[in-house]
Amino acid sequence: MGIFERYLSVWVSLCIMIGVGLGLLQPQVFQAIASLEVAHVNIVVAVFIWVMIYPMMLQIDFSAVKDIGKNSQGLLLTIVINWLIKPFTMAALGWLFFNFLFAEWVDPASAQEYIAGMILLGVAPCTAMVFVWSQLTKGDPNYTLVQVSVNDVIMIFAFAPISAFLLGVSDIQVPWQTLLVSVLLYVLLPLIAGVLTRQWLNKRRGELGINQFLAKLKPWSVIGLLATVVLLFGFQANTIVSEPQIIVLIAIPLLLQTYGIFYLTFIAAKRLKLPHNIAAPACLIGTSNFFELAVAVAISLFGLHSGAALATVVGVLVEVPVMLSLVAFLNNRVNQQATQ
Repeated sequence: MGIFERYLSVWVSLCIMIGVGLGLLQPQVFQAIASLEVAHVNIVVAVFIWVMIYPMMLQIDFSAVKDIGKNSQGLLLTIVINWLIKPFTMAALGWLFFNFLFAEWVDPASAQEYIAGMILLGVAPCTAMVFVWSQLTKGDPNYTLVQVSVNDVIMIFAFAPISAFLLGVSDIQVPWQTLLVSVLLYVLLPLIAGVLTRQWLNKRRGELGINQFLAKLKPWSVIGLLATVVLLFGFQANTIVSEPQIIVLIAIPLLLQTYGIFYLTFIAAKRLKLPHNIAAPACLIGTSNFFELAVAVAISLFGLHSGAALATVVGVLVEVPVMLSLVAFLNNRVNQQATQ
């Protein structure tokens, strides 16, 4: 894991402080950026998020889908957790905490937006960072590729309807058109661009060319992520300074969801007697989130200043330290078994 991935929470925390500081000192700059919208899509944020997502999509090799039949139990476990369980437990936790347990500290309108942000995180299973977690746990890289590729295919068709259903159940009105445009803009088009670029590079220079191109793009992906965080917290500066406890309140159900989904998947993988190199990626892919997509859709649906956008960024803040703790847990388990 590179220095950026290892200390992602540190960089995000620094960008949060920078964003809040700039938002308080130069609110007119952020107001001007917020006004640059076309069809509810902020142009500046859209560019930053594309810079983040495109290199991740370039890593996906959809030719791996032909191996879908190998170790089908592990793949089935991933699909069930990601699409039949995780979105609904996230929605349930958001509803429980912000409509009941935290109701006296959060106004109803803000509570609905925080729930919406959590739902969008829950319906977006991770793509790129899964390769990092799989590598750290000595997971099967080819099988991880199959898992991620199949998940991306499902995401094209399932993200919008599941999101709309859960947001509707939570009494949050969402325009279908905006949600479908978000999927097109932030999932389908980057996927197509990544596939076409990968095919072109592979024909000209092979796998080495693909890796070299990804290495050149990586710094820009980092810049896109951190710039988006600065912008989001700049837009939210006044709310954060006046109500800093909101970050903690959002983080609590997100932490419970992350650890809960992990242990549910871990127990299921153990019952299925999956080998470690299959079980570890299966556990981690269902636990982590495609936060870049969640952030983009939250902004498109609810706006840059919304609680939904804030909730998705808090997901970035808590994810990496939590995932590293789970990687350590899995590695300790396999080491213990090896010494027995």
